[in-house]
Amino acid sequence: MRLATWNVNSLKVRLPRVEEWLADVQPDVLCVQETKLSDDAFPAQTFAALGYESAHYGQGQWNGVAILSRVGLSEVVTNFAGGGDPDPDARIITALCGGVRVTCVYVPNGRSLDDDHYQYKLRWLAQLRSHVAALSKPTDQVVVTGDFNIAPTDLDVYDPGKFVGATHVSPAERAELQGLCDWGMTDLFRQHHADAKLYSWWDYRAGDFHQGRGLRIDLVLGTSPVASRCEFAVIDRNARKGQLPSDHAPVIVDLA
Repeated sequence: MRLATWNVNSLKVRLPRVEEWLADVQPDVLCVQETKLSDDAFPAQTFAALGYESAHYGQGQWNGVAILSRVGLSEVVTNFAGGGDPDPDARIITALCGGVRVTCVYVPNGRSLDDDHYQYKLRWLAQLRSHVAALSKPTDQVVVTGDFNIAPTDLDVYDPGKFVGATHVSPAERAELQGLCDWGMTDLFRQHHADAKLYSWWDYRAGDFHQGRGLRIDLVLGTSPVASRCEFAVIDRNARKGQLPSDHAPVIVDLA
């Protein structure tokens, strides 16, 4: 199974690029973030013509998450499972795809450490752990993937000194992410690239992509049964090039 995640930063704008990428890379499962579409506007028929079932959870011009699968798509859960208050934003969707329970997430940005949105982000991450635990056990085939808006370590930041006191790198955010790993998940990219300074997001401004000023914030986490199947992981930088790219690149993993 080839599984990928991609924050497309507006599916309406990026749909031709996504179609071309699907035809070229042939993932079995693609998790998409920031569709910025309502459910009614989601191009399910376009993806069906390419061989993909799809499930979308959107709210219009903001947020929006989707799962595309050509290996089956069932048991769809939108928003959080496991009790607690539902998220007012469309940021999480889960489905069973080819025997793997896949959760696609668009974690809140946090904005700044003194912003209410940062506290929302921390609560959201805690609720994500409850969601995963409510649907699965660490011994199950489980993937949680998407735009986490967290660089797990300083290795995932082009210049850690420039981010002191900022979101995406704060100890509290990283601790919440580590809590998910402690539950039983592995960063599949790091399993294959232990020391590489490779990134998945670059700011549009000031030529950051071409200057190598990026962050690795798009993650694929898998339980031990998934990690043991993971044979390959890569960030597809080519998808960040060309006309009208997203500011994120897809992350791809291959499972035996």
